Formats: sequence, structure tokens, C-alpha cells
Amino acid sequence: MKSLVCTTPGRLAYGEMNAPVIVPGHAIIKIKRIGICGTDLHAWEGTQPFFNYPRILGHELSGDLVVADNAPGFVPGEAVTIIPYFSCGTCIACRSGKSNCCTKIQVCGVHIDGGMVEYLSVPSDALVHGNGLSYDELALIEPLAIGAHGIQRAAVKPGEFVLVVGAGPIGLAAMEFARIAGAQVIAMDVNVQRLYCCKEKLDILHLIHATSTADVLKRISHITNGDMPTVIIDATGNLNAINNSFHYLAHGGRYVLIGLQKEDIVFSHPEFHKREATLMSSRNATRADFEQVIAAMKNGLINPAAYITHHIAFDELKDAFPGLLQPEAGVIKAMVTLT
Repeated sequence: MKSLVCTTPGRLAYGEMNAPVIVPGHAIIKIKRIGICGTDLHAWEGTQPFFNYPRILGHELSGDLVVADNAPGFVPGEAVTIIPYFSCGTCIACRSGKSNCCTKIQVCGVHIDGGMVEYLSVPSDALVHGNGLSYDELALIEPLAIGAHGIQRAAVKPGEFVLVVGAGPIGLAAMEFARIAGAQVIAMDVNVQRLYCCKEKLDILHLIHATSTADVLKRISHITNGDMPTVIIDATGNLNAINNSFHYLAHGGRYVLIGLQKEDIVFSHPEFHKREATLMSSRNATRADFEQVIAAMKNGLINPAAYITHHIAFDELKDAFPGLLQPEAGVIKAMVTLT
């Protein structure tokens, strides 16, 4: 079967490999769609933490179930997606219901080879029913679930102001679930085109073009009537953006880092302390988050079509991949199709 491997930063190569065979406790999926996410792009750039080369990328997946061992309720031929964070089930995180941050986690396409292949073997307990959703919709569940998990971590309440920094797919997902939770959402990004997407596709009223910290402070203060946001979500993974956002947090506020980068975070302890602020990370997502996303799609609370801006055939992905990083391409979510 054909595969696409990221051999070193900046280099992708098609190859041929043996198709997987069924083993106990696993399932085989014929891949139909692959969503390209920030992790894939960062891996190609060489800036992704916890990463080794060569690696087959891809974890936003959907396809047809070929065969499964120990997967009650699943039948061959049905459309499925997966929860791509394979956990040990026995560590302290898993025992406390937080398998998304398992101490031995193996993320598909990051720690182990992923879904840029024709057929993929996954643990059977990672399978998620298609629920009548399309392949495109199923491949969007994972990034949307990451946004949903960040909002769950923040325990967003109706009426409060939530500032989401970064209007890529994960940031847009966080905005959606903050809105669903009843929050007043503020979107901030350096990319005007992405802010336009927030307004036109998600109906976000409060938009901030990130320029100088002083200008942003004034704008946020005006929007929040001087209170500042009680929740800030970083979805950039950019060190400057992460550090700057400490200035925007309300007293008693919560700051959730969904975005990931390699360096040390630096902030003023007195300023953070006097706010009695809460800083937390948000890693991956849980099955409950996946179920929340599916329900939101089925109930019309989310329009998946708002996210997909580019469709690419698998055979064309190698050549198309570098262009996905160019701001002028206007990529929100690129969806790769396998026949």
C-alpha cells in the first residue's frame, strides 16, 4: 500500500509498505479522509515537540472499518473515526479518567506512525461510530474535540467574556464551544483573513487584530467594560502570544493553553499572583469531548463546512504540502481524499 512519510523536516516522500494484518485487540481501517493540522505542519517545519523522524503523519482521520477484534457494536463496512491518543489504561492519569494525558501516551502520527496510508491498524477501543456523518465531518471531530476540551477545562459559564487567541482550526473550535456554553467570545489573531472568517462563518462579534500590546489592552478593556476576559484560551502555540496574553487576564481569571511550543513561558509573578489567576494546560481530548462534538454536529450547532477551505488528493499532497503554510493560501483546514 502507498504511504507518505515525513523523512526529515521539510521533506515528504511517497513509499510502498505492507498493508497491516489483524492482531488481537486491534482494528483495520481503510482511510478515506485525512485532515491536515498544525501538528503535521509543525512536524514538516521541524518545530513540533515530542517528535522523531522519519514519521508517517496524520491523526485527523475517517474511513471504513475493514475488520476489528474485540470491538462490540462495530461492523465491517461502517464509517468510523478514531480517538488517536492511544493510552496505557493503567497509569495514574488513565486511572483517574484522564487518558488524554496518559504518562505513556502514543499519539497517532506523532509518537507512532499515523494515517497518511491506505490502511491503518488502531486499537479497537479507539474506534468511534460514524453516526451518519460524512467522511469530511468525521475527520473534523478530533480538532473540534480539542477545542471543546479546552473550554471544558476552563469551565466556561454563560455570559462571561472568553478571549481566544489564534483563529486557526483549534481556535475556531474553542470559539464554537465557548459560544455554545453561552460565553461572549472575543477572537484575536494577526491574520486579518482569519478574523474575517470568524465574523463571516462563526458570527463572532468581537474581533481584535493583534498589533501592539497597548492597543490590544485598550480594545479588550473597551469590549469588556474594563473587566477584562475571565477566560483566555491560547490556540497559537506562539511564545510571544502566550506571554503577552497574561496581560489581558481578568482578576480571578483562568488561562488555558491549548497551543504548544518548545520554550519557557515567562510572566510577572506579582501580576499573576494579585489576580489569583489560574493557569492550566489542555492536552488532546477525551471520548466525552468527541461525543459532545458529534452531538453538536448532529444538532446543527456547528457547521463543519465552515472549516474546510481546501481539498487535496492524496497523490498530490506531497507537492501541495509546502503551500499549506503560506498565509496567502488562506488555509483553515485542508482535507486530503483517498479513494
